[in-house]
Amino acid sequence: MIKENVQKILQELPEGVLLVAAVKSRSIEEIKDAVDAGVKIIGENYLQETEKLFPYIEHIVKWHYIGSIQKKKIKKIVKIFDMIETIDSVDVLLEIDRRARDEGKIMPVLIEVNSGKEKQKSGVYPEQAEHLVDAAASLKNVLIQGLMTMGPFVDDPEKLRPYFKLTKELFDHIRVRETKNVQMKYLSMGMSDSYKVAIQEGANIVRIGTSIFGPRRR
Repeated sequence: MIKENVQKILQELPEGVLLVAAVKSRSIEEIKDAVDAGVKIIGENYLQETEKLFPYIEHIVKWHYIGSIQKKKIKKIVKIFDMIETIDSVDVLLEIDRRARDEGKIMPVLIEVNSGKEKQKSGVYPEQAEHLVDAAASLKNVLIQGLMTMGPFVDDPEKLRPYFKLTKELFDHIRVRETKNVQMKYLSMGMSDSYKVAIQEGANIVRIGTSIFGPRRR
């Protein structure tokens, strides 16, 4: 069923929209099925899970870090992942830059926008995003490539449309500034229940788990 789900989603996605398979708590067998079906990018929330999965898949796919970041884990995150989607502070940016320099790589990142201004969630409030952009201008081993948002938990995906629209407007505003070390290429919005609305509002990365793998068992 996983293979059929992946193929259906890939056929539905408009050209230029990337699928990130959100694999939190999924088994290696499930993830391999998704990769065999055409998944090119894996999104993982937890470093510990990734370290168990990585030896089985390695760089057959791209790896996106989509969980909250702890500074003490940044060294390993930078080593494994191809993109970090959840930047929410200058301190995190600076530590990623330092660790990426040690690895001899330039780390692509997205700024996580807390578009609903929810106190319990990570991400910067929309009005703070430009501060992070400006902080990256002097860094040599971090490359901001866009924005990511989740939006509030709602019972109807249509209720997320204003938050997606707000993030797209912020994305466009930052893009036209043409800041050094900033390439506004990716807008990561939408999950299993909301990715179609997100795409309508400009998303070109969608993070999908349940619609690929079914409900999580734990």
